[in-house]
Amino acid sequence: MEFKNIIGNTEVKEYLNKSIRQNNILHSYLFLGKEGIGKLLVAKEFAKAILCLNDEKNDSCTCKSCTCFNGGNNPDFYVINEAGETIKIEEVRKIIAKIYEKPIVSNKKVYIINDCDKMTDEAQNCFLKTLEEPPEFITIIMISSNDNLILNTIKSRCMTVKFKKIDDNILKEFAINNLGYTDISSNLLKSFDGSIGKAAILQENKALYDEIEKVISNFDKKDLIDIILDAKILYDKENIFNILDHITVCLFANAERNSRYVDCIKYVNDCARKIRAYSNFDMSVDIMIFSIWEELNENSNRC
Repeated sequence: MEFKNIIGNTEVKEYLNKSIRQNNILHSYLFLGKEGIGKLLVAKEFAKAILCLNDEKNDSCTCKSCTCFNGGNNPDFYVINEAGETIKIEEVRKIIAKIYEKPIVSNKKVYIINDCDKMTDEAQNCFLKTLEEPPEFITIIMISSNDNLILNTIKSRCMTVKFKKIDDNILKEFAINNLGYTDISSNLLKSFDGSIGKAAILQENKALYDEIEKVISNFDKKDLIDIILDAKILYDKENIFNILDHITVCLFANAERNSRYVDCIKYVNDCARKIRAYSNFDMSVDIMIFSIWEELNENSNRC
């Protein structure tokens, strides 16, 4: 098991490799870290090694388990909630019933529960007994980007494996070689926030994020009418939270020449909070734009 196609998190991969070599596989893990840094990919590779029927675990193994796994039809391997949706108690009950069935191809079974923080409290409590008394052949890998939404009783029964953000230099090289980027500004790299997933999403609208950088840098140079016209690109409901994250990065960057830019971050946070609370979208963005401009211009002579 080499994880050769997965970048970053060397320590995590070394720990999992060691667990495989020493045959020290636990019944339950919690893979915890930022969204889009490869937790699910690592979990799948780890699962394949756990299920492998050969003592030497390698990418070229042709045992029945690995052959089925590579073909996407290993009956002892399940990924729950790969799409990242809410997991309700009815689905958990179905999972539990399957967990206690004995493996078919391998000596073990592996269940990956993606975005397990999206399990309702009722679903988590229902799943708790399975974590407390799992069958000897089962390994459950729970994946989360927000452990604050996971019950402490669930967390206490899992080995937590913490994933770190991917180093900027490694991520930049990957983005250029694999995601189609030709140039990456320092602000855009910061907006990646150590996540391949986010880098891929931002690539789809790279021109937009380049324009956002220009708009933000002009807030203290142009009058309000011009800013309102330029800022029309910010009214994008589908990408709004990525846009707000990028605005925050740009505000920090511009603070080097005008310290008041840092004071404007609170307006971006207020906008995000209102939108999450289902306030009027256009009005929330309007207020943010007006507030930032006022902070940088009308109040610029305050002492």
